[in-house]
Amino acid sequence: MSGARGDQGESLLELLIAVAIMGLAVVAIMAGLVTSVLISDVHRKQATAGTAVRDYAEAIQTSVAGEHYVPCAGATSYKPDALVPAFSAPSGFTPSVVAGSVKYWNGGAWQTGCSTDLGLQQLTIQVASDDGRATERVDVVLRKPCGLDTSC
Repeated sequence: MSGARGDQGESLLELLIAVAIMGLAVVAIMAGLVTSVLISDVHRKQATAGTAVRDYAEAIQTSVAGEHYVPCAGATSYKPDALVPAFSAPSGFTPSVVAGSVKYWNGGAWQTGCSTDLGLQQLTIQVASDDGRATERVDVVLRKPCGLDTSC
């Protein structure tokens, strides 16, 4: 009984190679999907933090314009509370004034120590996601309103 050898089917070695190639392809596709989901999450958090930090800066400027300027302010002077009531951080994000970032104008340059506050402050504020994946910062310059100072 002689038959054509091509009709006997696939060999075990051929099947193992085919399964290995398909397995590698599936792993590569799944790795790409997982990476795209993670990057999408980071991008969403960056966009949310960017919007929140701009909202925080606007709330601080509104508060200062409403005569809540803090002379020789520190990092905790403009936190979202009674002084800056118009801002509440999105869930999962923490707003803050960056420690050591508050500077004061002395008439010729920005200085870090507050010996005299001439009514102009620069501070860096940030909003960071609680998981550490996104942090956005903005520098804000605050000017004491003329209603608080008779020398305007």
